[in-house]
Amino acid sequence: MHLIISIVGKSHSGKTTLLESLIGELKKRGHKVAIVKHSHHANDLDTASKDTWRFTKAGSELSAINSLDHLAIYRRTDHYFDPREISDFVLWDYDVILTEGFKGSRYPKIEVHRGEQGKELLTEPEQLLAVVTDEPLDVKVPQFSSDDLAGIADLIEKALAVRNSENEVNLVVNGVNVPVDASLKDLLARTIFAMIPRSNNNGEIKNLHLSLRRKI
Repeated sequence: MHLIISIVGKSHSGKTTLLESLIGELKKRGHKVAIVKHSHHANDLDTASKDTWRFTKAGSELSAINSLDHLAIYRRTDHYFDPREISDFVLWDYDVILTEGFKGSRYPKIEVHRGEQGKELLTEPEQLLAVVTDEPLDVKVPQFSSDDLAGIADLIEKALAVRNSENEVNLVVNGVNVPVDASLKDLLARTIFAMIPRSNNNGEIKNLHLSLRRKI
């Protein structure tokens, strides 16, 4: 499974600015980063009169638009997708997923704090990975200034190293993530990798995606 870290904070605390800077820092270090933004507004991207909006309105469960420099996918849904669900659906070839928002999620969080907005943090202590703050706080996690991108990126890389220290197998059945026992994960990983001809991968496989659709 992908490493997911949520960047949270009060409105106008600087979450988006921090994310923009972190993307550049992590990309410079060779990491592929995906971003998931939480929005409370319907049609936040797929606005009325656009072709994808018209296709969705006509009843399409999924609409995609592909241009020279981007691919956008719109999927009909009746609930907020959790970042893990989004990962299972489309975000395969990425090292880390950073979310903006999702303060109610269970994922580790980096909270952006500004002293003028009060001392209270939004994040429960057990979920708090670090704080990006303009003043010292009485918390037992690393604290960074917004300018210390190297320090924040180092923290994320340490979390990545822990996540990448063992084989990960993510089983998704009919769009739903299914927990897999650790011993079965290892067996599946070794079996599948052993079946792939070395001539096809130059002896190195970082990730592999196997899709099976059963006849009915």
